[in-house]
Formats: sequence, structure tokens, C-alpha cells
Amino acid sequence: MEWDALLLSRLQFAFTIGFHIIFPAFTIGLASFLAVLEGLWLFTKKPIFKNLYLFWVKIFALSFGMGVVSGVVMSYQFGTNWSLFSSITGSVIGPLLAYEVLTAFFLEASFLGIMLFGWKRVGPGLHFFSTCMVAIGTLISAFWILAANSWMQTPQGWTWADDGTMIATSFVDVIFNPSLPSRFAHMVLAAYLTTAMVVAGASAFALLKKKALPESRMALRMAVLMMAIVTPIQIMVGHESGIVAGHHQPAKVAALEGWWTTRTQQPTVLIGWPDEEAETNHFEVAIPGLGSTVNNAGPDVVLPGLDQFAEQDRPPVWITFWAFRIMVGMGLIMLTLGLWGAAAWALKRLDTAAWYHRALVLAAPSGFIAVLTGWITAEVGRQPYIVYGVLRTADAVSPVSAGSVATSLIFFIVVYAIVFSAGALYILRLMAKGPETDEPPPQSKQPPGTPLGAAIGEAS
Repeated sequence: MEWDALLLSRLQFAFTIGFHIIFPAFTIGLASFLAVLEGLWLFTKKPIFKNLYLFWVKIFALSFGMGVVSGVVMSYQFGTNWSLFSSITGSVIGPLLAYEVLTAFFLEASFLGIMLFGWKRVGPGLHFFSTCMVAIGTLISAFWILAANSWMQTPQGWTWADDGTMIATSFVDVIFNPSLPSRFAHMVLAAYLTTAMVVAGASAFALLKKKALPESRMALRMAVLMMAIVTPIQIMVGHESGIVAGHHQPAKVAALEGWWTTRTQQPTVLIGWPDEEAETNHFEVAIPGLGSTVNNAGPDVVLPGLDQFAEQDRPPVWITFWAFRIMVGMGLIMLTLGLWGAAAWALKRLDTAAWYHRALVLAAPSGFIAVLTGWITAEVGRQPYIVYGVLRTADAVSPVSAGSVATSLIFFIVVYAIVFSAGALYILRLMAKGPETDEPPPQSKQPPGTPLGAAIGEAS
């Protein structure tokens, strides 16, 4: 490993996108959650849904703002650190990113102000419409970003121009590339689960602290319902995404599975310590033959291991292997908590299950961890290509010095540590405060005939 401009540029992009992605992953789900809350308030006229909306919309506004800021910083790197990538693929990637701005960002910007500041200035119908438009805008934004990234994973619909750049021969093929459907669904469901885990954790914390009990109980039920229903679907969609990767990116699948040898009846490696020099897994615990079954391959189908690829064409195995297992582990935690919550709900113990509430508080960040490790699996597993099988990452970096990239990386680390830490702490403080409630405060029990003033005097 050489600390050159290539490695530092990759680290800088990984750092900025790592900060950025946690905010869209949260706001995509939270915008839809807000639309559901406002719709339920309009339909039922119950103030509990309005109180929850007014509480979570403040958190949405902060998260959305930090997501926009971090996204702008990240986009600049296409010109500063990855200018060759931009010049070579710009005719294909550029329009997709422009469509994201023209459709999603403009839609969100048009209605966000009404959503945040128009509660008492416009009618309830227009305000609900604005909330829905912002929610739809976040989904459209995710579609275009995933279309661009999925094309980089499974490129099609393009050809080489005479000047050595890529041009699109069919934008329909570029947009609807083989990996887009499963990856887009996987990302949207991940965003919904991320939001569900945060809402569940915040609601469970409020119940433990006896705050806004009606609102907290309702939000917890909505989060548990989302977890119990969506997590199994997410596992199936993730499986389908893995099957697509197996067809188009076999080196990535071999790395995340820990397969070093090409063979039939590949195992499922539960844990192990990949050794790229020795080309083996130390301390391996595996289930023979299950890997082929999971990857929809018959017992006589040969599945490629890493030995089928030249060393310079393999992704970093250790990072890909462990990022994938952390992502799967977070998914299993969400599945367990969803089923646990559904069982507690059925037994009418959801409101009083203190140990379950504590588990939800601890697991609140699990969605963010799953999203980050999932993106690490996808992006590191694509290496050494920036456009898989076509353009190597080393051939896409800007001709800049390592010192200049290192300087900007240090600057980003310092600024992000200050700004985003302050923003995250403020969001956590808002969550800890809990929503407002129309429930009257509990009355103190006084002995018969004891005036309240006398009781206060005795207590003091």
C-alpha cells in the first residue's frame, strides 16, 4: 500500500461519502414517515399524529440540511480528485446526475419551504401535498443516484468515442442497467429500516423515561410494524442483488464469500480471517455446500473463486469480506428485534417490555451501520475498477500531488468533525427531549385534606 494521490483520493471520497450517505439514508425514510403521519392526522383528526409530525419534522430539517451540504462537498471531488473519470465518463454519467437535480432536487426545493414553514400559512391539503412531494423527491433522487452508481457496477448502453471517452448509445440501457432494480429496491428498503430503527430507539427511550407516552407508544408500534414486515423483504431483495452481482461481478462475490478456490459446492464461510498472501482463510468456520445453494447454483455448477482472477484484478478481500458480514449481522439484529417486537405486541407487553426497549435504544444506529458497510461492500468489492471491467480506478484519478490531497483530506476531517458532530449532538438532544403531548401531566397524590401549598412546603 502506497500513500499516493490515488489512495488518498479514494480515502477522501470514502470519508466524504461515508458522512453524506447516512443523511439521505435517514431522510428518505423519514420523509415517507412524515407523509404517513400527516395523512393519518388528516384522516383520523387525532392530535397524536400531528404531535409526532411536528416532532420528527424538526429532525428531518436538520438531517436534510446536513445531507445537502455534505453532498455538495462530495460532488466537487469529481472535478478536483477524479477529473479523468469525469472527462472519460462525463457523457454517460453527467446527464444522470443532471436529471437528479432537475427532477428530484428542484421538486424537493419547491415544496420543502411549505413543508417546514407553512403549517399555519397554508391549508392542510396543500401542506400534506407538499410533504408528499418532498417524500417523492427523495425517492426520485435515490433513483438517479443509484442509476449512475449501478451503471458503474454493471455498465451497458455505451461505446468508445474516437477521442477515448465514453458515449451513450442508449440511455434507456444506461439507466436501466442489470443491477439497478435490485440495488435501488435494496437502498430504499435500507433507508426505511434505518428510519424505523431510529424511531424505535427514540420512542423506546421516551418510554423508559416516561415521556409523551401516547405518542411514544404509537411511534413504537409503527416502527415495529415496519421492522417486522420490511426486514424479511429486505433480506430477499439483498439476496437477489447478490445473485445479480454473481453474474456480473464474480470477483466481488468471491471476495465477500471468502472463496479462494474455484469449485463446485462452495461453502458458506460464517467467519474467518482472510489472508491474501497465503490465499486462505484462517480460523474459518464454514458450512460445506451451502454457498452454492445460497447463490442459486446446483451441486454440479462450478462457482469461481479468487484463484480464477489475476492478483491485480482482485478486490481487497479482507475489507469486502468483513463489511459484508457486518451488514448481514445488522440485518439479523433488525429481524430479531422486529419479530421480538411483534411477539411483545401480540402478547400486549410492548409498552412495558423494558428489556426490549433497552435493546432498541442500543440498536438504534444499526441501520446506519448496515448502510455504511453495505456501500463499502459494493464499492470496495468493485475495485480495482471504477467502471467495472472497463475503467480502472488508477486511470481515473486527477494528476495531482499526494500532498495536496492529504492537505484537503485533513481539512475535511477537522471541519466535518466539528460541524457534523455538533449537528448530530443537537439531533440527539431533540430526540431525547421527545415529542410534545396533549396528555395532561400526572397529578401528585396528596393525603386527604392536605393543601397543595402545605405539601410543597413540607417537601421543601
